[in-house]
Amino acid sequence: MVRHDALHDIDLSIRFKHGVYTILLFVSPMKPFSDVAEELLETLQERYPAGLPISARSKTALPESPQQIEFAVPKSPIDLSQGWTPLEVGEGDTPGGRGLKDNDVIAFAFKPADADDDYETTFEVDFPRLDDDEDDYMEED
Repeated sequence: MVRHDALHDIDLSIRFKHGVYTILLFVSPMKPFSDVAEELLETLQERYPAGLPISARSKTALPESPQQIEFAVPKSPIDLSQGWTPLEVGEGDTPGGRGLKDNDVIAFAFKPADADDDYETTFEVDFPRLDDDEDDYMEED
């Protein structure tokens, strides 16, 4: 977990999204994505040691290795519901080198340890919706 004294002026605040979860991390724009994935996994393991809850009875298991974490950027930064484009990162690629900025949003997903090169990662991000038809919280007079 990042400590306040470990932050630097150039660090980027990035919102990592998966399902209904948003994990805010401060990342160096010059460190490789492998370090970012490692920090994200450590944060998830600390907060959700039994896996990410999907429902009251179901959890998504956390990967064993940071190399199993895949990232994606929004197709439209102003409308995240349009989906995600996988962020193909190579060894040594950095957030700054890939054009990420402060307060950007990145989706993350886990690929199986035994995934081959043809495996397509699915990035699932849920967004809260306000349904006009359901005003359960309001009582009528």
